[in-house]
Amino acid sequence: MSDLFNIDIYADGAVIKDMIKAKNELNVKGFTTNPSLMKKAGITDYMKFAKEVLNNVEGMPISFEVFSDDFNTMKMEALKLSELGKNVFVKIPITNTRGESSVPLIKELSALGVAINVTAILTVQQVKEVVPAFSDGTSNIVSVFAGRVADTGVDPTELMRESVELIKNSKGDTKLLWASCREVLNIKQAADLGVDIITVTTPVLNKLSMVGEDLQKLSLETVKGFNADVKDLGFSIV
Repeated sequence: MSDLFNIDIYADGAVIKDMIKAKNELNVKGFTTNPSLMKKAGITDYMKFAKEVLNNVEGMPISFEVFSDDFNTMKMEALKLSELGKNVFVKIPITNTRGESSVPLIKELSALGVAINVTAILTVQQVKEVVPAFSDGTSNIVSVFAGRVADTGVDPTELMRESVELIKNSKGDTKLLWASCREVLNIKQAADLGVDIITVTTPVLNKLSMVGEDLQKLSLETVKGFNADVKDLGFSIV
């Protein structure tokens, strides 16, 4: 299914059975997760979860996020997560909760060869600040939360277009990721802009089977769905 668009689709979630399905049935190219998704999935042991995921993704790119809000502890967590496998990208938020930039830490970790996924980016300025922090010969991901930008009523396409150009001039093997995808259309938008990766949650992944569906047929199916619900409700207007 991911080959329908000229972009790498990564499954975003923390439910291992959904990740296995995405790998086996939807041909995704990688995986991401985050603390909020892990909380929703009821994960209680981070490292156990991470190792189980790694056993199931079989060498595919996977991003695990640091948990600390303190940069010194964040560094130790990043190094520990990085040691889990060569396919592991360590997610570092662009700032801590005090708004202090993570760029110095990112630069330090990149110099040590850690593959980094910089997360929670929402502005072009943040992209400009982080791109120079990557070292030559490293693999990195810059995750721009286009979906959250759109949630504010702002069209994220110009942000992503500018980010594509900035990534082209970055050091190492750095890829741009469209984060917080809300609908299948976002996948096409990201691909058309030249974005490298888009993270897609299970509900949106499940809609990929609708791509290319005949709209006249879909209209009829929609009416039939309404009619079935009417029968279940048992309502009568007249």
